[in-house]
Amino acid sequence: MNIQLQNDLSQLDTLLEKIKEQGIAYLNNISSRPTSAKKEINTVSALPGEGIGTLETLKQFNARFEPIMVASSGPRFWGFVTGGSTPASIVGDWLTSVYDPNPQTIKGRNDISAAIEFETIQLLLELFNLPADFSGGFVTGATTSNFTCLAVARQWIGKQLGKDFAKDSITERINVFSAAPHSSVIKSLSLLGIGSNNLIKIKTEEGNRESISMEDLEKKITELTYQPFILVSSGGTVNTVDFDDFIAITALKEKYNFWWHIDAAFGGFAACSPKYKHLLQGWENADSITVDCHKWLNVPYESAVFFVKQQHSLLQVETFQNSNAPYLGNPFDNFSYMNFLPENSRRLRALPAWFSLNAYGKNGYREIVENCIACAQHLGQFIESSPHFKLLAPVRLNTVCFTLNDEEKAPAFLSKLNDTGKVYMTPTVYNGKKGIRAALVNWRTANEDVDLVVKVMMEIAETGF
Repeated sequence: MNIQLQNDLSQLDTLLEKIKEQGIAYLNNISSRPTSAKKEINTVSALPGEGIGTLETLKQFNARFEPIMVASSGPRFWGFVTGGSTPASIVGDWLTSVYDPNPQTIKGRNDISAAIEFETIQLLLELFNLPADFSGGFVTGATTSNFTCLAVARQWIGKQLGKDFAKDSITERINVFSAAPHSSVIKSLSLLGIGSNNLIKIKTEEGNRESISMEDLEKKITELTYQPFILVSSGGTVNTVDFDDFIAITALKEKYNFWWHIDAAFGGFAACSPKYKHLLQGWENADSITVDCHKWLNVPYESAVFFVKQQHSLLQVETFQNSNAPYLGNPFDNFSYMNFLPENSRRLRALPAWFSLNAYGKNGYREIVENCIACAQHLGQFIESSPHFKLLAPVRLNTVCFTLNDEEKAPAFLSKLNDTGKVYMTPTVYNGKKGIRAALVNWRTANEDVDLVVKVMMEIAETGF
C-alpha cells in the first residue's frame, strides 16, 4: 500500500475528528461569515510526485482556500435560490461518502441503496401531496431534472407520430409551449435535439404576471391543428414565483393531446403549507414534474428529483436504457435507475434527503417554508415603504423582485451591497427593467437577518453610492 495511504488509514480517526471540529466551527459561526469575497487566489498547477498526506493537504486548504470560502449555505445568501444543509442532511451526506454505495438496482445483484432512494421518493410524494402513481429519481439539479422529463416527453411525441426518437433520432419538428421558462429548459431543448428555437412563447396573463395566458395557449394549440406538443408550465417562476393555472391546464388536457411538464424547482414546496398549497392545485395531473432538493429541502448542493407518471415508465426505459451491456441484464425485466435516468454512475443523493425528511417531518418543512415566506414579506414591506426602492412585482412566496427608484442605479447599488459581505443577491431584468432578486429558502433565515440587511441597504442608499 502507498505510504501516504497507509499513514492516513492509521490516523483516520484523527483526520475525521479534525474535520468534524472545523465543520462545527464553520457552522456555528456561519451567520457572521461573509457572503462574498473579493480576494483572488493564485492557482497551482504542479502535482506532487509522492503526495503530502491528508493532514498537510488540509493545512494547505486552510491556508489558501478556507479563509475566503463564503457563507453560501448561510442565512443571508439570497442568490441563486440556494438552501443550506440541515444538520440531519449533513449526517446523511457524510454517511453517503463513508458507505460510498452504487444506487442502481432494487431487485437483484446490488445493495439496498437503491431501495433507500425509492423510499425517499415515496416520502417526497407524500410531502408534496402527490399521488403514488408517480415514479422518480435523484439527479444533480433542476437542469438535469428538466432534461430527464423532457427526454421522456420527446419519446412520447415520437410515439404519437409512430416514431422511436431514442433509436432513430428526431425526424419531425417538436413544438414546445411555455410562457416564462427557466433557462435550464431552453438548455434542455438544445441538448435533446428539439432545438431552443422550437420553443413557442405563450403570452402571459395581464396585470404584472408571468403566468400563462390560457386564452393565448388555446389559440396556439388550435393553430397546430391538433398535433401533439409539449407544454412546459411554471410552478413558481424565477423572478416573481408566479404559478400557472394548473386547474385550467388540466381542463385543456382533457381536450387536447400534449405532454404536460411542470418546472416546480422551488415553488413545489408551497405544497408543504396549508396557506399556500392552493397555488399547486391540479399539479398532480401533470405527466412530469421537476423539484430541486438543494433549494427549499435544504440538503447539500447538487440534488434534485424528477417525477414521471408511472404510465410512462416504458418510455423512460426506451429513452435511458443500457441495452448494449449484457452484464447489466435486460433493462425491461428488472428495475434499475440506470435505465430510468441519464446517469449510470452517481452517488446516493437520496440519503441526505431521507435523513432530513425523517428528522423534521411534515411540520418541520411546513415551518421552514412559512418562515421563509414571512421573512420575504418582511423584506417586501420595507421596500414598499422605502423612499429609495420599489417592488417590481408582488411578493407572492419567497422571492423579492425589486429595483431602485432610479433603476439605472440598480447594478451599482447591488455591487456595493454584495461587497459588504453581509448579504448576497443577484441581478435580474423584469419587464424590461433592471432589478435585484432576493430568494429566501434557508432554514436559518430569520427576521433579524432581514433587519440587518435592511439597515445595510438604507446606509448604502443614503450615501448615493
